[in-house]
Amino acid sequence: MSDTTRRLARRLVAPLLVGHVAIILFSTIALTTFLAGAPPSWMQEGVNATIARWGWRLSGPTYVVLGALAALAHAYGHTRGRRALSLFALGAGLSLASELLGTSSGIPFGAYSYTTLLGWRVAGLVPFPIPLSWFFMIYCAVSLVARTAPGDDDWRTQLLWASAAGLVLTAWDVSMDPAMSFATAHWVWHVRGAYYGMPWVNWFGWWLTGSIIAWCYLRIVSPREWTRTIARSRFPLVLYAINGVMPIAICARHEMFGAAMLGAAAMMLPIGLATVSGRRYAMRKGVSFAR
Repeated sequence: MSDTTRRLARRLVAPLLVGHVAIILFSTIALTTFLAGAPPSWMQEGVNATIARWGWRLSGPTYVVLGALAALAHAYGHTRGRRALSLFALGAGLSLASELLGTSSGIPFGAYSYTTLLGWRVAGLVPFPIPLSWFFMIYCAVSLVARTAPGDDDWRTQLLWASAAGLVLTAWDVSMDPAMSFATAHWVWHVRGAYYGMPWVNWFGWWLTGSIIAWCYLRIVSPREWTRTIARSRFPLVLYAINGVMPIAICARHEMFGAAMLGAAAMMLPIGLATVSGRRYAMRKGVSFAR
């Protein structure tokens, strides 16, 4: 991969991230105000109704696609091109396989199904944005772990990092699942779960799937290289944090304050640890963690 291609990829990260953030913030405002209940009368007629319908249909898939492209461009700019494409293919492919197994058999998440709110569904089961979000959120999770606990390239480090990354990923679901299933019905549980309708086994499925994919990532880009290149950027921190805003806000808006507070705490813990540990590592090694 030429330096020119790498520089171009790095330049694409910022505009893609800005678009991703902008749509998330706009959607968050909409879903916690005039779209929190029945649409207001001015949105139900004529052009306004058409705009609202298309906005509802496109906003979710669009911000996920932008996030995935931003993460892919970031990976492409910080490691070799084939490795970046391999991270994307494995992240999206393995998560899609897990989701297809989950929606068809209930393993490993519990019995559930997706509605049509997230767009076209692969095999009529899994909306196409879902595996894209797995790709970039696990990319962020591994990066947060790399900042928190720099290690060697041995198998113990890879397993520990992968397990920790699975936990960091699962922290995202603490508020997201109540927001997207209990409040807005993006997916539906077919069992009576104890946590806002969600069964506890769902988090085990998240951790297991996330850990396996994270381990595959670390087989492609070693822990040392991940710490030296990808994790030195603030981008994974920002991408991870911004994706917690909408579910936490939706939970708060629908008075699910337990889910909102637990979700915020679950995500802030790895963000805080990664921020503090990253600064200490940078000072000790004399490098910058701000690219």
